[in-house]
Amino acid sequence: MLTDDPLIPLSRMSLATSTIAALRQRLTAKEISPRDIVQDVAAAIEAQNPSIGAYLSWDLEKALAEADKADLSHPLGGIPIGIKDNMNVLGEPCTCASKMLANYRAPYDAGAIQKLRAGGGIPFGRMNMDEFAMGSSTENSALGTTRNPRDLERIPGGSSGGSAAAVAGNLAIATLGSDTGGSIRQPAALCGCVGIKPTYGRISRFGLVAFASSLDQIGPITKTVEDAALLLNHLCGKDNRDSTSLDVEVPDFTAAIGRDIKGLRIGLPKEYFISGIHAGVSASVNAAVKKLESLGAIPVEISLPHTDVGVSTYYIIAPAEASTNLARFDGVRYGHRAADPKNLLEHYMLSREQGFGPEVKRRILLGTYVLSSGYYDAYYIKAQRARTLIRQDFEKAFEQVDVIISPTSPTPAHKLGELKDNPLAAYLEDIFTIPVNLAGLPAISVPCGTAEEGGQQLPVGLQIIGKPLDELTVLRVADAFEKA
Repeated sequence: MLTDDPLIPLSRMSLATSTIAALRQRLTAKEISPRDIVQDVAAAIEAQNPSIGAYLSWDLEKALAEADKADLSHPLGGIPIGIKDNMNVLGEPCTCASKMLANYRAPYDAGAIQKLRAGGGIPFGRMNMDEFAMGSSTENSALGTTRNPRDLERIPGGSSGGSAAAVAGNLAIATLGSDTGGSIRQPAALCGCVGIKPTYGRISRFGLVAFASSLDQIGPITKTVEDAALLLNHLCGKDNRDSTSLDVEVPDFTAAIGRDIKGLRIGLPKEYFISGIHAGVSASVNAAVKKLESLGAIPVEISLPHTDVGVSTYYIIAPAEASTNLARFDGVRYGHRAADPKNLLEHYMLSREQGFGPEVKRRILLGTYVLSSGYYDAYYIKAQRARTLIRQDFEKAFEQVDVIISPTSPTPAHKLGELKDNPLAAYLEDIFTIPVNLAGLPAISVPCGTAEEGGQQLPVGLQIIGKPLDELTVLRVADAFEKA
């Protein structure tokens, strides 16, 4: 069912349909209050979440109390932001959309949440996701189904599917997601909104439930590039509690907004513009390249020769790290606990068997296998060497260009259940996003048109990849394209 208006408007014009930048202007002018915004977002959730399923939970009373105390002098003062359910927010559920953590409540704020609050933002609502962030469709959630607001019979992407669906469906002003192999950018592309993964280490991972620690990164999903820049300003920065957090200057990312892109060199990897991409996706991305060229950008053909091993490399490294990270969920200290086990071994086995879903089990088994004696050298070490080659491909390419352009996803959103029994096909959906995580680079997805599928027009995302720590150029190109 494709709605007449892809953003599913409410019966009245709600503040939930607005952007951070526009709301801040109205707050400053005292036309509205933070309480008004929270109430309108809550009304949108009540009206639309039963059909979309973007939220797992929300605490309206708590959000209203924070709204009434909001300091409007802060850049995000009074703006509610949805939070993916793998980030700790003090006193709120942090389930990772898993039965394993169904009753768990966070005892502290994650580093990113602390920074969000310091900027005046109000965490509001827990967004659905693939269980423990393992998936690209949000169909792996153990706690409910999320549907794409552009077409309720299709997936929203994942693993940050709830975060993207809430923004695209106007159930949230903006949200936070996490990106391990494309989990911000891919759902943003499939739902038709903006999603950015900053350079690895830009945003603290303290308080983010780990999937693959060398790949995970938090980032915003928004309605505009400007909103993404505004949020990045108040998410980035050194955190001594995260050993991978970068001690580098945080620029004003909004300085990238409104600038031209004349003379910038945009790389077009020949390995990313290949047969097999959905025809509508290819046409939209090619049209986007033409638009960038008309704005003064200079297209340059480049090569990323190890692209073909990106997916296989990722699905060795990520499950290996996941099997280690998820070993802590044993039913002893916290999490699901099996009833009446006969002994300690059975307690471990039953708690994990009952608590984890099929995709999580699949990745734990795969990760344990590649780390086991006799296979560590054959698989894991080789994958790390391939990761180095992928990173070196990008380093060589960036000697020639300022940013790299590609589709975000090779296909538009498929129907719910379509790839449920074909996990390998689902894994290949991330072919263009995974190399960015392996190399630790910043990248953004912006809407660039539609593709026809089944008689319907579905969103297509344009991925813009930047040099390490050069989010400013990524945002500059994305904003220029968005405004054009």
